[in-house]
Amino acid sequence: MKIAIQGEPGSFSHEAALKLVSGAEIVPCALSTEVFAALDSGAADAAVIPIENSLAGSVLEHFDLLLAHEVKVVEETLLRIRHNLIAIRGASLDEIDRVFSHAVALAQCRRFIAAHPGMRPVAFYDTAGSVKQLVGLRDKRAAAIASEAAAAYYGAEILAGGIEDDAENYTRFFLLKRSGEAEYDSGSNKLSIAFSLVHRSGSLVAALNALAVLGTNLTKIESRPVQGKPWEYIFYVDCQIGGAEEADLVLKVLKNHCGMIRELGRYREAGGVERL
Repeated sequence: MKIAIQGEPGSFSHEAALKLVSGAEIVPCALSTEVFAALDSGAADAAVIPIENSLAGSVLEHFDLLLAHEVKVVEETLLRIRHNLIAIRGASLDEIDRVFSHAVALAQCRRFIAAHPGMRPVAFYDTAGSVKQLVGLRDKRAAAIASEAAAAYYGAEILAGGIEDDAENYTRFFLLKRSGEAEYDSGSNKLSIAFSLVHRSGSLVAALNALAVLGTNLTKIESRPVQGKPWEYIFYVDCQIGGAEEADLVLKVLKNHCGMIRELGRYREAGGVERL
């Protein structure tokens, strides 16, 4: 199976893709929009995207892209994020003066960088891509923050491991397929939906109360502005379900309160987080 990811081989998205589909062929993309385009065009059979990090929060662009494309979530997984300071072989920690990585990864390693005042953080488009770049530069004064897999993939060396500020660092990833090809697991116990509300007082409270009456447990709610319509919003909700009948009932009761409602996917909830 060809799976599109945002980032280079060796990235956390690459790791998550192989966790979801063992032996998958990775289709690396520079931008998230290219990931969805690859899925739309058939250049990829599926896509894996990060949707939420336990420290940095939601990946907002991906909510917008989920709604803009005819795709469905068919599976999710949680990945423990371990950041490492990586350099070319022969480099030493005390001579590093620049550290490249994705802005989120740099932000998650602030204490380590602050403890080494000679290191200047430089934002880059991808964690694994920053390792790929420094191997190409062959500069012993440059380093990157990325995964252990990235260091191994590009033949670089880990100078310091586990440098993230908080060990409780997890990212939730979705496995996506084209809507017409998505097959739901009969054991699905989680539902993702997007909806907009009718314009009347208390409409959000009424919608959430309707779910509460069903006994449906919401695990996440996120709002995003509607482009071109100031002060109007789309709400994204994840909830636990007991089966297909409850999922259908959730959609039915929400229709009474929503101007638009769309099912984004039914899938098995990811297992518990890995404890250190």
